Amino acid sequence: MDIAVRCQLELLFAVATPVIFRLKPQTGTAQRINQAVLSFSPDLVVDEFQDSFANICHRVVLPAEPVCIDLDVKASVAEGLDRDPAAGFVNIAELPVNHLAFLLPSRYCESDRLGRFAAGLVRGLKPGYCQAEKICGWIRENLPYKPGTSNQPLSALEVQQQGAGVCRDLAHLAIALMRGLSIPARYVVGYLQGLEPEDMHAWLEVYVGGRWYGFDPSQTDLSGGRVVVGYGRDAADVAITDQFGPLPSLSTMWVEVS
Repeated sequence: MDIAVRCQLELLFAVATPVIFRLKPQTGTAQRINQAVLSFSPDLVVDEFQDSFANICHRVVLPAEPVCIDLDVKASVAEGLDRDPAAGFVNIAELPVNHLAFLLPSRYCESDRLGRFAAGLVRGLKPGYCQAEKICGWIRENLPYKPGTSNQPLSALEVQQQGAGVCRDLAHLAIALMRGLSIPARYVVGYLQGLEPEDMHAWLEVYVGGRWYGFDPSQTDLSGGRVVVGYGRDAADVAITDQFGPLPSLSTMWVEVS
């Protein structure tokens, strides 16, 4: 299916501030980017590069005046997340080396403290996709998705204690539980068609059956086009903006996906 994304940010800093943006998607295994135009007003010197996860980044020094950042994307994507209950667990010794980092605890995903709990949730299920599906189903049933409940990223344990969260928080909990079962899991940030309210969205992918499969514990309807912007171990790796200085006095963001 074809999908269009418009995203606009307005920022105002009191002093000139270096910022790294992660907003622009690229063609990958599940999407073809037909157009991706990122522009700054006023016109600024921008350095484009790829981070350690191969995400497209833009480094720029924003002046002490209002700056508008516009992204215009046209993409071809799948109409929903793939499913394959037959996709089995991949032995650690057989994993691609660059997937091993997605087995380990990270800043917001304390998988080393949730392994026993995860094992209890999936007892009796075939290792692999079925376990991942069970975990995400359990989160949907027990931890409501509540936009606006957290302004800062919560760790998996904090989300479990709070009992609810935004998409980012629920993805952190799902990732930690997957890794607690020695299933590689990575954090995904991007755009989702039909999301209410429209905003950036976070979900996860797990590596089973020799490939990555997407899961979304915050959504009951898994149809709709998704445009991936970036991957990481958790939200710390895929922040939309990394700023190096005081917080902005003005920060607004508008997203439209059609």
